[in-house]
Amino acid sequence: MKKESPAKYRRILIKLSGEALGGESGIGICPEAIHDMARQIQQVRKMDVEVVIVVGGGNIFRGLQGSERGIDRATGDYMGMLATVINALALQDALEKLGVATRVQSAIIMSQVAEPFIRRRAIGHLEKGRVVIFGGGTGNPYFSTDTTAALRANEIGAEVILKATKVDGIYDSDPKKNPKAKRYPSISYLEALQKQLKVMDSTAFSLCMDNKMPIIVFDLFTPGNLARVVRGEKVGTVVTG
Repeated sequence: MKKESPAKYRRILIKLSGEALGGESGIGICPEAIHDMARQIQQVRKMDVEVVIVVGGGNIFRGLQGSERGIDRATGDYMGMLATVINALALQDALEKLGVATRVQSAIIMSQVAEPFIRRRAIGHLEKGRVVIFGGGTGNPYFSTDTTAALRANEIGAEVILKATKVDGIYDSDPKKNPKAKRYPSISYLEALQKQLKVMDSTAFSLCMDNKMPIIVFDLFTPGNLARVVRGEKVGTVVTG
């Protein structure tokens, strides 16, 4: 692919929430939102950056919410993991319509629709220029897709986790409820933990902190933001040691 401009990172992991795939409502699958994401990912691939993606499933089903309504927690989590595979296939379809070679790997074996997660095979796909989308969470209940992102980023040797959200970084309070909320341009793992800022759940965050995996929280819904982050521009909030 033709290179667009120098990138700061060679291999990145993008964490997409299920709600992001649901567009404004955050529910179901919004074709416009998915195609916009696909175009931004295509732009980054043209910069010769290797891309892996972990998708959530909250736009379809959340295991934790299901357990609050009487569904067994483990069963609910498996249902949520299946939802992430639906999202992964939708994103794969949008990317391949743009000519971006893509593979979906699932932690839950379903050979008719996705490859099983095999670390070395995933790395091989990246080296051949393919985008790899990880679905099925970790394959285990009680773990979030944030934890999946932290785990896979370390497994495949990503240099950074880009956590795509609907806000432009980490704030000291909810910016939608508090107009005076302060945004952090950068913050340490410890400070984020002490202030109980909801960057990721504690398991995911601990994995990143222990392995010195930087996290950048940014607004994916601002056009071109993903490419700006990859170029190393000051977008969103950087979480490091």
